Amino acid sequence: MMETPENSLNLEKTIQVIKRRFTPALTVFLSVLFLTIIASYFLKKPSYTAEGKIRFQRTNVTSALTGLGAEIGKLQPVTEDNQTNPLNTEAEVIRSLPIVQKTIKKLDIKDSKGLPLKSKDFLESLSVNAINKTDVLKVSYQDLEPDKAASIVNVLMELYLEQNVSSLRAETASARKFIEKQLPNAELVVRRAEAELARFKEKYQVVSLQEEVTKAVEVIGELQKQLSETQSRLADVNAQSQEVRKLLGMNSQQAVIMSSLSQVSGVQDILKETQQIESQLAARRTVLQDGHPQILDLQDKLQSLNMLLQQRIAMVAGTNKPQLNKNFQLGQLQQQLSARLVELESNRLGLENQAATLSRLQLSYKQRLNNLPRLEQQQRQLERKVQGAQSTYSLLLQKLQESRIAENQSIGNARIISEAEVPEEPSSSRIITYLSAGFLASLASLATIYLLEAKDKSIKTVDEAKELLGLTLLGVIPAASKSKKFIRGHEEPESYSQIVVRDTPRSPMSEAYRMLRANLKFMSADKELKVIVVTSSVPKEGKSTVAANLAVAMAQTERKVLLIDGDLHRPVQHKIWELTNNEGLSNLLVGQAEIKTAIRKVMGNLDVLSSGVMPPSPGSLLDSKRMAALMETFAANYDFVIIDAPSLNVAADAATLGQMADGVLFVVRPGVVNSVDAAFAKELLEKSGQNVLGQVVNGVITKNEPYSYYYFNEDADLKVPQESSRTSSVNKKLSI
Repeated sequence: MMETPENSLNLEKTIQVIKRRFTPALTVFLSVLFLTIIASYFLKKPSYTAEGKIRFQRTNVTSALTGLGAEIGKLQPVTEDNQTNPLNTEAEVIRSLPIVQKTIKKLDIKDSKGLPLKSKDFLESLSVNAINKTDVLKVSYQDLEPDKAASIVNVLMELYLEQNVSSLRAETASARKFIEKQLPNAELVVRRAEAELARFKEKYQVVSLQEEVTKAVEVIGELQKQLSETQSRLADVNAQSQEVRKLLGMNSQQAVIMSSLSQVSGVQDILKETQQIESQLAARRTVLQDGHPQILDLQDKLQSLNMLLQQRIAMVAGTNKPQLNKNFQLGQLQQQLSARLVELESNRLGLENQAATLSRLQLSYKQRLNNLPRLEQQQRQLERKVQGAQSTYSLLLQKLQESRIAENQSIGNARIISEAEVPEEPSSSRIITYLSAGFLASLASLATIYLLEAKDKSIKTVDEAKELLGLTLLGVIPAASKSKKFIRGHEEPESYSQIVVRDTPRSPMSEAYRMLRANLKFMSADKELKVIVVTSSVPKEGKSTVAANLAVAMAQTERKVLLIDGDLHRPVQHKIWELTNNEGLSNLLVGQAEIKTAIRKVMGNLDVLSSGVMPPSPGSLLDSKRMAALMETFAANYDFVIIDAPSLNVAADAATLGQMADGVLFVVRPGVVNSVDAAFAKELLEKSGQNVLGQVVNGVITKNEPYSYYYFNEDADLKVPQESSRTSSVNKKLSI
């Protein structure tokens, strides 16, 4: 069995706790050991030890034969630790208070004062150990009376076997009840998933999407072919129609009317009579003047015939008749051409309608084909839901039947192979005394360590900061090597505020700040972080130093950076950069300074805006429209804006500034901040709706950590930070 990472980390953490509390724990251990050994010499009465043995099997025989409930009561360790033995767990069960109290009550065991024996005193005389390289537990009890010691061991083993069987049955019954409770819900999920799939198919008329895709492609191709043929025929009909219209000198409607008029006998008769009168009128005008009665009579007849002709033409052509020529008598060829024109026009209209119908049908198929991938994806999702729900339901049904059978066959996998006999000779009291003394001393020292750790609420390691705050670990800044003062094993806060990224670019701290810069870049892959607020829970956690060095690290990437000292309570940046603080942020907010004079350049690509004169009400200045306008201006003129904000337990300014920024960077320093202040700060950030980017653990001392974040080459001229395997994996996760 291999050691799991979780157990390894717990072991390392325990070792670190023991190192911190070694001195008081050792003092308590030696004191208790000495006092216990001295007190034991006053007990001169001999004691007798009775022993019994219990054998365990990995699974009970009935479950192994039936194949049902084989996992119930199976002896196996919870973890994969090689040092974990299931027999040790069963030994602790035998030593548990319920079994011990039942034994005391059943045998009516009394102490020296005639009162029921306390469980604690009983356990001091009880020993349950696994026999090496066997599946057997040895149960021993030491007492002044040999008969009593044997009875206690036998009763204790019997009660344990009863408790073992009852607990297995209770576990099986609990599993069965849970499955019975979940089964209706699983069935309801199946029905809902099936109903949803059915509604989807009914709504979109889905039968087989794959076959529909193939068929749609074929239909679209066939429609395109028919449309091309129709358009070709339509072009031919249009060409013929235009040629016929050119020969006739009229359009199709006029041709229809003229053809109809040429075939109406009433119209033709009037035309013939009109032609005769016109001939007579022309002949009479050769011999008579226009005013002669015959001429006037012929003109009146001609006018009446023309009116009658117009009426009959209107009856044939309709009221909205087109413009017609005067020749209402068509020859045979003209009549054939008119009929042909009418036929071509009819074919043209039919072909246009057919082409439009084919185009609409083709468009409909294309739209359906374009929607098919989306419908297919939805169908697959719904089918997966149905399959998953059906699998869960089937599994629950199977497990329900198995649990019912297993509940009826639950049999313990332990049995007594050797009952305790009445001891004839007393046990070696001195060895037991020493062992008892060592055991009590160990318990006392462990209790001392526990109490001291429980009383100390400070955050001590990087892991504690991660576990307590639950924030993404963006950076681990090692403690400055020049600091020699320690408080409870930690470096004195703010004792060394050198700008290491600028002054010692090859140092481990510089590399840590560059790693912090890289992690921030990975976090802003989708949206670039321009304005970052740096804060902490309490003062002296090094937030100002982190902000200054982070600004230098960003400026070294040829990006234009502005560092703002937003701490109007305890400003520090002007001291770090050795600047005068007569003009700064506060002066800009009240209109007593200009941006060009207040901002000062400290190095390439890096400008610093100090806090300025401390105002009487910093919170109102920072929560003003003027401050919001300044932040917009700074964000527009710089690639990065880093704001050194006050600690959260000093003022709520960090929360105010965080509303104007893209994110908040939370600095934590082990040994300086305690869990209460850190939890309060985190709660404040969450309630104010801040975008907390993550945490930076500052001032980390390697020897105080359960694992080493850094180690260095021995060459004094070149100290390159090398990450441990655990830190490397953390940074890889951040990069992803």
